[in-house]
Amino acid sequence: MARTHVIGAGMAGLGAAVALARAGRAVTLWEAAPRAGGRCRSHHDAMLGCVIDNGNHLVLSGNRAVSDHLATIGAADRLVGPAEACVPFVDMATGRRWAVRPNRGRLPWWLVSAARRPPGFGWADVAASVRLLRAGTEATLGELLPTGPTRAGFWEPLVLAVMNAPLDAAAARPMAAVLRETFARGGAACRPLVARASLADTFVDPALAYLGAHGAEVRLGRRIQGLEWRGDGDVAALRLDGGEAVGLGPDDRAILAVPPSIARTLLPDCPVPEGDSAIVNVHFRLERAAPEPVPGVPLVGLVGAAAHWVFLRGDIASVTVSAADALAEVPADRIVAAVWPEVAAALGLDAAVAPPARVVKERRATFRQTPANQALRPPAGRYGHRLLLAGDWTDTGLPATIEGSLRSGRRAADLALQNG
Repeated sequence: MARTHVIGAGMAGLGAAVALARAGRAVTLWEAAPRAGGRCRSHHDAMLGCVIDNGNHLVLSGNRAVSDHLATIGAADRLVGPAEACVPFVDMATGRRWAVRPNRGRLPWWLVSAARRPPGFGWADVAASVRLLRAGTEATLGELLPTGPTRAGFWEPLVLAVMNAPLDAAAARPMAAVLRETFARGGAACRPLVARASLADTFVDPALAYLGAHGAEVRLGRRIQGLEWRGDGDVAALRLDGGEAVGLGPDDRAILAVPPSIARTLLPDCPVPEGDSAIVNVHFRLERAAPEPVPGVPLVGLVGAAAHWVFLRGDIASVTVSAADALAEVPADRIVAAVWPEVAAALGLDAAVAPPARVVKERRATFRQTPANQALRPPAGRYGHRLLLAGDWTDTGLPATIEGSLRSGRRAADLALQNG
C-alpha cells in the first residue's frame, strides 16, 4: 500500500496525517521532539502545580478547518465559549468597558447599535473595512485603517491577536481573508472559542489517539536530518538522525510540515518568509477562579496596556502579549510586575501582591507577517506531487494561526491523495 510520510507533528502535520488516515492512506508521522503539538503544546508546570499551555490560542467559530479537524478526531466538545458572539474590552486608562457583539446573521445591523459596536465606530471604519477587503499585495493594515478612536480600541487588539504584528507592518491581505470568513459572515462565525482544558487535550492527544486507532505509525523523538534524491529530481529517501535512511517507494509521498527554518535546511532552494515575531505569555495561578468580565466569555482584551489579552481557565489567568520581540528580552520578574496590576484591574482583583506566575517566551511564535513575506510563502505543490509542503508559513492565504496550519495540512493531504 502506498504510504505517506508526514514530517513534523505540529498542527499542520497532525492535520495532514489525520486527513490521510481518514481517507484510508497508510501514514507515518515523524517528529523530532519527544511530544507532538509543535507550538500548540501543554505541560505540567511544577511551580504552579497545574497544566499550562505554551501560549493562548483563540479560535473563532467560523474557522472551518478547526471545526472539521476536531469533529474528525472526536474533540468537537473540547472548545468552549459563549453561545453568541461577544468579545469584551476594558480601557486601562479610563476604566471604560464595552463588548463587541456582532449579530448572528450576515446583515450587520450590530454596527448601528451603540451597545454592540466598539466606541467611536463609524462610517470611517466601515469604509476602511471595504478598503481592507480590496487590499493589494503590498498594502499594510496601518495604511488602510482609520486613525480615530477605534484604532486603539478595536483594530489594534484584533490585528495583534490575528497577525502578531503591529498595524504599520502587518500585511492587509491575510487579515482581509479572516474578516471574510468571520465578521462578514455574521456573529455565528465570530464566537470566541478556547481550549476547555488545555491545547494538548483539545488538539493533540485526540489526534494521536485517532491516528493510533487508524493504524498510523507515530515516531516521536526521531529527527529527519536530510532528504535523498533520485536522478530525476524526485525524493528517494528520508535520512534520519544516526544515518538510517527510510526509502520511498514509487507510490509513496512525503509531506514536509516543519517550521520555515527547518524547511530551508532540508530544501535550500525553498523560499521561506524571513524573520520571526515573538509572543510572550504569563500564566498566573490565582487563589480561586476569577469572575469573567462578561459571564460565559473566558477572555478580555486590554486597551492601552502592556498586556493585550487575558484568558481565563478556572484559577489560571493567562496573559498574551503579541508582537513582543522587545518584551521577550526583559527578565521574567519585570514582566510579571508590569502586567499583574493590569490583570488585577481588569478582573477586579487585589493588585498588591502578584500570585505565582510562569512566563513563557515564544520567540519564534510566527513568521513576520509583512507584505514582503507574503510573496515568499510557497505553495503546497512547489516540489510536485511526491514531496509536498505544509505549515502556517506556506501559501494558505491566511495568517499564521491554527486555522491556517490545519488548512495547509489538509491541502497537502488532498494533493497526496489526488496523485496516488
